[in-house]
Amino acid sequence: MKPQRVHIAIQKNGRLAEQSLGLIRAAGFHLTKSASDLAYSVENAPIDLWCVRDDDIPTFVADGVADLGIVGRNVLAERALGANAPIPAEIMPLGFGRCRLAIAAPESLTYAGPGSLSGLRIATTYPNLLARFLAAEGVEAEIVTMRGAVEVAPRLKLAEAICDLVSTGATLEANGLIELQTVLESEAVLVRGTRTLDEASERTVQSVVARFRGVIASQGAKYVMMNAPRAALPEISRILPGAGAPTVTPLAGRDDAVAVHAVCQESVFWETLEALKAAGASSILVLSIEKMM
Repeated sequence: MKPQRVHIAIQKNGRLAEQSLGLIRAAGFHLTKSASDLAYSVENAPIDLWCVRDDDIPTFVADGVADLGIVGRNVLAERALGANAPIPAEIMPLGFGRCRLAIAAPESLTYAGPGSLSGLRIATTYPNLLARFLAAEGVEAEIVTMRGAVEVAPRLKLAEAICDLVSTGATLEANGLIELQTVLESEAVLVRGTRTLDEASERTVQSVVARFRGVIASQGAKYVMMNAPRAALPEISRILPGAGAPTVTPLAGRDDAVAVHAVCQESVFWETLEALKAAGASSILVLSIEKMM
């Protein structure tokens, strides 16, 4: 019997779409685009990608139409606070698409904390998240729900402030707005529904999750190798950034020196190498990591 294919829902366009496809390719899956540009087939695994609106991804996954989804945490959180509907579970953050849902207003607005928003009209495409924030701060304000172009609301006199996604802040600046308050930190996350899969499909899903974890773990990680005096091991372990216990092996013909190998999850700067050398290390090599599981 032909194996059941696993379906992954991703955003159909924009930066999140490109980064999602980049992650999938980095995980070793070879993609073929369909003629409609709304789907991809994976050549080397029983997986299909469906390209849909970001707002629809939680619904696709929660209803079992897709088995996995890549979506912004902001979209997931807004849906969770909305109508009584099933919500897919967040499996893991993916480390890209970072942004924040923030309140912004023209420079003419004097802001001394959330209380300054009392009595104002605030335009947003995230009314549920904004309402939760205002309630938590004890602020009464009017929420003006918009479907897009929120940043123009103050200029059009539709609202005195906005609550919108901010990445670089360039859009706010272009519209004469300044960021006042963060409501939610967001990034792309992998989500999964509750539908029970057959054994083969479950293995495929677990393979996807494991590969994604490996790609994310290897990003920015470095493999560091060096020779060092055995007596310097405590100091070298302290210096190595973001590393667990290093691998230590004897050097041939020497009882007082060892080879040290370590995976560093944080950046390894020139200052790090200088500190290692000052501690007694020599022949230091720093290598990029392509894959890690």
